[in-house]
Amino acid sequence: MAKNNAQGTNSATNANKASFVFRKQNYQLFLLSIFIVVVGFFLMAGTEDIYSFAKITLAPFIVVVGFAVGFLAILYKPKSN
Repeated sequence: MAKNNAQGTNSATNANKASFVFRKQNYQLFLLSIFIVVVGFFLMAGTEDIYSFAKITLAPFIVVVGFAVGFLAILYKPKSN
């Protein structure tokens, strides 16, 4: 009987403990990905030559890289200390 009570107390203590799904490195990578995507969209914007290399080739590539970094930020699992 005492064993069940002790287990109930431990599970209640564990339930009260809040933990985040992601760690600090995941959030840093995600912020980096947002910054990369914003830079890509900034390169796409503007009123100058619409057929420039930066708007047609470079900016979409940078946006895709930014989304890839965001995907990796979600999947990355840092090593526990």
